[in-house]
Amino acid sequence: QVQLVESGGGLVQAGGSLRLSCAASGSGFAVNAMGWYRQAPGKQRELVATITSGGSTNYADSVKGRFTITRDNAKKTVYLQMMSLKPEDTAVYYCNARLRWSWTTNDYWGRGTQVTVSS
Repeated sequence: QVQLVESGGGLVQAGGSLRLSCAASGSGFAVNAMGWYRQAPGKQRELVATITSGGSTNYADSVKGRFTITRDNAKKTVYLQMMSLKPEDTAVYYCNARLRWSWTTNDYWGRGTQVTVSS
């Protein structure tokens, strides 16, 4: 069974750092693009950052220069290094991955990890 398992969320003071990880479990598939999204209370889910299998990245303007997305293809894992955190970064962060089998491609989501930044 395919799962995306996230870790690394928590409570941090403004200006602090956190590192999120997300690993795709299972076998028989390749991993295309991976990314992180977030959803704050009362708001829609929004893109934070994405990374292709070749390493090309894309960031939301609100996190450029503070967050860095990387991946380890051998481990089927994506990371989000978050620095200079702000209270407005508080949200549930969701991992997304596009997984490819020989006959189909599907998007998967993790369950989410809470990030809370106190002022």
